Amino acid sequence: MTAQEELNKATVLRFNREVLENGSIDAINELIAPDFINYTAPPGTPNGPQGIIDFTINMMHKALTGISVKIHDQVIENDKVVTRKTIYGTHIGNFMGVAPSNEQVAINIIDIITVKNGQYTEHWSIRDAQDMINKSTKANNR
Repeated sequence: MTAQEELNKATVLRFNREVLENGSIDAINELIAPDFINYTAPPGTPNGPQGIIDFTINMMHKALTGISVKIHDQVIENDKVVTRKTIYGTHIGNFMGVAPSNEQVAINIIDIITVKNGQYTEHWSIRDAQDMINKSTKANNR
């Protein structure tokens, strides 16, 4: 792995720790390029740092508490970092249309990130939220 690829990997790890786990708006503003494009954001989500703030801080952190991220695998090639991870948290609020279960949930994700000059410039993602959906359905049909 080249020195630049190591830096790109470190940028993605920092995003997962400081933004996803800790909800740091300062880290979002440092790590997300002004012209960042999120190709898998919900409709109407703005690009750039504000889109990450809207989704991560204003939606995810209000719906999940005690968030932790487990990185299972990372593949780095040039400016692309692919990460297979699981986000864990207690589901206390509506998240992406799923009613809260008040239970620990797991969301499995594969992200592809383009990193340039230490910042995210592009993002694609595949999310599997079936665990959250199943627990919500069970909790809300009692």
